[in-house]
Amino acid sequence: MDGTHMQIGEVAARTELSLRTIRHYEETGLVVPSARSQGGFRLYTESDVQRLMVVRRMKPLGFTLDQMRDLLDATDRLDGDARLTAGEREALLERVRSYQQTAAEQVARLRVQLARAEDFEATLRSRLAGDAGTTRIR
Repeated sequence: MDGTHMQIGEVAARTELSLRTIRHYEETGLVVPSARSQGGFRLYTESDVQRLMVVRRMKPLGFTLDQMRDLLDATDRLDGDARLTAGEREALLERVRSYQQTAAEQVARLRVQLARAEDFEATLRSRLAGDAGTTRIR
């Protein structure tokens, strides 16, 4: 290898995704290795790693595989197709804006959930601190 390609183990370590998850994303067409070694090993580029990071960030926000695929398609076309008409470009940007808005809404919902979880943990911590010097048998 010339340093521009990584094997799946290195990609897994960099993305904090399991080998199984990366293979699943390949099977579903989200991220396909850019090359294969002579021995048949998957080889990934930095671009492949970045695609996996997009998927990794979308998953906890509840996006489906189809939505992930759609966003990646839109960003791929925006990044790579210089022949887009102004209308095509605007339509793609609108798709990306829609995903950004959905992500922002989900982040807001998660913040509320996190605040509730933190309140609950603080309640338990307070309860334990108040009972720290008392032994009760129930």
